[in-house]
Amino acid sequence: MRNIIVEDLKQMPLEKQRIEIVERKGLGHPDYICDAVMDQISIGLSKEYLAKAGSILHHNVDKSLLVAGETDSQFGGGTVRQPMLFVFGDRATSEFDGTKIDVADVAVRTAKKWFKSNMRFIDPEKHIRYQVELKPGSTGLTDIFKRKGKVLGANDTSAAVGYAPLTRTEKIVLKTEQYLNSKEFKQRFPESGEDIKVMGFRNNNDLSLTVAMAFVDRFVASEDEYFEKKAKILEEIRKFVAVNTDFDSVDVKLNALDVPGRGLGGVYLTVLGTSADSGDSGQVGRGNRVNGIISLNRPFCSEAASGKNPVSHVGKIYNFLTFKVAQHVYEEVPEVEEVYIWMLSKIGSPIDHPAVAAAQVVMRGNNSLGKVRHEISEVLNYQLESIEKFCMELAEGKILSI
Repeated sequence: MRNIIVEDLKQMPLEKQRIEIVERKGLGHPDYICDAVMDQISIGLSKEYLAKAGSILHHNVDKSLLVAGETDSQFGGGTVRQPMLFVFGDRATSEFDGTKIDVADVAVRTAKKWFKSNMRFIDPEKHIRYQVELKPGSTGLTDIFKRKGKVLGANDTSAAVGYAPLTRTEKIVLKTEQYLNSKEFKQRFPESGEDIKVMGFRNNNDLSLTVAMAFVDRFVASEDEYFEKKAKILEEIRKFVAVNTDFDSVDVKLNALDVPGRGLGGVYLTVLGTSADSGDSGQVGRGNRVNGIISLNRPFCSEAASGKNPVSHVGKIYNFLTFKVAQHVYEEVPEVEEVYIWMLSKIGSPIDHPAVAAAQVVMRGNNSLGKVRHEISEVLNYQLESIEKFCMELAEGKILSI
């Protein structure tokens, strides 16, 4: 029997509260890069382990630092003086029954592939140096992977929380960044770099969006041209938001630090389309939650999901699973207006039997929780029963943060 709790949450749904703040760090943001690359390295290692050992071995590659480089940005195109440094850290099994597994090669090869696929102006051979600090795991944690059972034991005592549905503010913040980093947008506005951050603030039914966008200097010939192109992009953002929302008013600002007349000091120019080329370093865990946003009004887990192994590390598994379960409850139980799912592991216990799995739900209208309590419990129970398949989908990269 699983310890499943379902309770009525007596609070106003976030959509109806006065104040809401939501952030999205986009594709080229240094923190996003760290999260995305380290998660791809975990997927790459999982595939390598399956090929050479027949099972996924111990690894937690959830520590990394992208150290900003040095550039000389100029109107018309600048130069890279010093490349970025990508440090890969923590633990990964490098030997199994006498067979060597080149974890450093997997890490660097995977990172280079990600940059080639996602960053138009970064040459992963020239613009980035790589430092691999992946060491073997401790005896106690690696032994978890040698124990028999349908599912592995949790490698930590940890908790996670997910929620559904997304509010209008959460949706538009997410959609706006995805649109600005779409291929179609980049074709129309090649000066728009991948490093984009969107901060949304809702006050009742009024929305304010502040967008930071790294411009690529080779496409901007002068200060006047920068502000001309910025004005066109700002108008495009306003049109997109207007079509995709129904707020009473929407205020959009782009690159609010800019000051005309200050030359290079008054504009947001980069050589490679990311502030990591000279201005800002990145770390795993400082980016978006696994649903693609940072929603300050919501409870969230302190664990960084990216790079953790997908078969025993609950910091990854429960992070993703709580959001999946919350969405299923919301879709399958129409009497529920808002749902929060909590899971707490106990180190060593099978991951399909958390210490507690709880649903806190805000009921719609005058609906009674008693009427749907069993239905909600069944959704939780079914998802935990299917956790082995879920973990393999994580390992294969079929489930990714947005």
